[in-house]
Amino acid sequence: QSSLLVLDTRFSDIELREEEGIPTEEFLESCYAIVPVLDKLGPTVFAPVKMDFVGNIKKINQKFITNKEEFDTLQKIVLHEVNAGVAQVRNSATEALLWLKRGLKFLKGFLTEVKNGEKNIQTAL
Repeated sequence: QSSLLVLDTRFSDIELREEEGIPTEEFLESCYAIVPVLDKLGPTVFAPVKMDFVGNIKKINQKFITNKEEFDTLQKIVLHEVNAGVAQVRNSATEALLWLKRGLKFLKGFLTEVKNGEKNIQTAL
């Protein structure tokens, strides 16, 4: 059993829709694909990151499944919540997307440190 993890769903495979933006379903699938990576990195150290990550994915997915046609892009979800005046409400899909983006940036930064040879996990974090 190899310890390598192959991602079936990648952000780089997502095709942006000209005027509409990022497809919600493909984005969420790519996010879910990262969860096992967090386990591989360190189930204890990354437990809070994973919990936060999964919670935010679920919040966006909950909004998406209420109307998959209307909310087929992330931009449409955000615009809907802005127009409804709930974008800044705690637990909104918009807030979850903001925190998910921050989590992805953090993870990218951490992995870049490791890739560049940082052996100490605390320093990389």
